[in-house]
Amino acid sequence: MSFPRVGVIGAGQLARMMAVPANDLGIDFKVFAAIPNDSAAQVTHFVLGDYTDVNSVLAFAKNCDVLTFEHELVPQSVIKAVEAAGIKVYPKSESFTFSQDKLEMRKKVTELGLPNPNWQKYQGGKSEINFPLIAKLPAGGYDGRGVYVINSEEELIELHKKMGTLLLEEKLNFDYEISVMVARSPHNQAATWPATLTVQSNGICTSTITPVPDISEALSEKTQVAALEIAAGISLVGVMAVEMFIIGENFYINELALRPHNSGHWSIEGSLTSQFEQHLRAILDLPLGDTAMRNKFAVMGNVLGGPKSDMYRPYLHLMARTPGLKFHQYGKEVKPGRKIGHVTMCGENLLQLREEVAHAVDYMNGVIDE
Repeated sequence: MSFPRVGVIGAGQLARMMAVPANDLGIDFKVFAAIPNDSAAQVTHFVLGDYTDVNSVLAFAKNCDVLTFEHELVPQSVIKAVEAAGIKVYPKSESFTFSQDKLEMRKKVTELGLPNPNWQKYQGGKSEINFPLIAKLPAGGYDGRGVYVINSEEELIELHKKMGTLLLEEKLNFDYEISVMVARSPHNQAATWPATLTVQSNGICTSTITPVPDISEALSEKTQVAALEIAAGISLVGVMAVEMFIIGENFYINELALRPHNSGHWSIEGSLTSQFEQHLRAILDLPLGDTAMRNKFAVMGNVLGGPKSDMYRPYLHLMARTPGLKFHQYGKEVKPGRKIGHVTMCGENLLQLREEVAHAVDYMNGVIDE
């Protein structure tokens, strides 16, 4: 058999990091990019086009054995047109909708009997959820975008006038947030990674710790079982992040992302099989890889754009100070608050790992200079 060609709609950092294991496996890998300087277009073959244009996506897909995605913004009509042309698309359109439409996701989680926050579809009128509450746009939001804290009926009415239909959720007083990465293949093989603690700032994940420190074995197991149940329930093919809120020994499903995810970046160095290799294995229906950790802990820190624009010079200090750090640059222009890279460190001493990763992130984005 010749090696298959995998096409990815989107050419951001997720596709860029997927290109590495694709190259290692000998897979013909191509991305559908918006501009020649997109993150993944800098490191692999690419085709330029508009992911909302059916004909452009079809022309790209017809030269691929399998089509997949690195973001949720591709219209359902485009995905279904590719499927109708007889091309393998993973995740399938009916699965992908649970990543694209938060209302459909809430319905499915309820149907599966898994814990949701109290929620309702809001099209005007009176809220069934007590204030303050969380209002979300059903589609298009990420990194805190499209999520609003609403304190009164008046605020809710104003937001509805501007945005239309909303998903309303109770505002949980949670202890912390986690993510469970899960993978599933067309032949129903499935695997999870250990639950990951996600540290958020203004809706953006700034760092992760894997496994979640001090989580009970029972709760950790329950969250991974839930991720597997969701994967089976939506017929997932590929990898998915299941984001959850934790309150005591209870978990509540927050959101789903049917693609590689920021909370799984640690797996490149921290797991025997990274989320990016696993996604390729899953969509090609290859046997899934071992998700065991290489070390006791893996800590990842996102590098966000700050005063510094030179991301190379910091290596001199950081590599000399902490040889165990691993760096990933996304090839993006440095802009305030933009994710331009990440650093990871694995080992046994969690306090040391957190300190070194935090120092590296602050040094790279200009918060500190020594």
